[in-house]
Amino acid sequence: MDLRLDGKTAIVTGASRGIGLAIVTTLVSEGMRVITGSRTVPPELTATGADTLAVDLTDPAGPARLVEYALERTGVIDVLVNNVGGGDDPVAALGGLADLDDDHWQRTFDLNFTSTVRTTRAALPGLLASRGAVITVSSNSARTPHAGPIAYTTAKAALTAFGKALVAEVGPRGVRVNTVSPGSTRTRMWEATDGYGGALADAAGVPLESLLDGLPSASGMVTGRLVEPAEIGALVAFLASPIASSITGADHVIDGGAVKTA
Repeated sequence: MDLRLDGKTAIVTGASRGIGLAIVTTLVSEGMRVITGSRTVPPELTATGADTLAVDLTDPAGPARLVEYALERTGVIDVLVNNVGGGDDPVAALGGLADLDDDHWQRTFDLNFTSTVRTTRAALPGLLASRGAVITVSSNSARTPHAGPIAYTTAKAALTAFGKALVAEVGPRGVRVNTVSPGSTRTRMWEATDGYGGALADAAGVPLESLLDGLPSASGMVTGRLVEPAEIGALVAFLASPIASSITGADHVIDGGAVKTA
């Protein structure tokens, strides 16, 4: 299928690894000019052919800097992919509300929510001009906030709500807004020994490999496996495409059937 993305421009945040890197790879393969923003620019990201900017999007000035860079390089923004975020803090993996101080909550929201608000606000004039699309990567934990670190899942719930609210404002002006909510995905968050998955494995007294083997079943994933980042990249590319021009205001869950509610 020709997604009709050739020659269009996208900004992708949080692109250095995992889901973000997969999204960049997919969009570039569809012929898009991709501008990325992330704290680091690893060789894997450079190899995609994307135009990269090292920027801290939790810095209040970072999102505007990224958007300005993109406009300087291309002059247009057709698609904004808000992917920046993270929940692999091993301290949060085991802590409850009483264990997480104000600084932790602030850091979590700055990374998973406020950075997206700022980037979207900065990009909005360009998106209105191009009648473009906003795609925000949230999490299925926004629908099941008990199933993960409390600050992270709360921030993701706010992120999903932000997309729903934004489309009411900009949809009539030609900008489509969708959210993608992955479930457990084969990324560093789960696979790194010093990340969230590693902390859970240590607490349970099992090898990380054993925890990952049992995770799909424990999460209710009827596919029996973790989501692959490339699958999320493909969904994002479809939602970015003019082919999906009537799809807006929706939260697209991609979690192997883990969330059982409609």
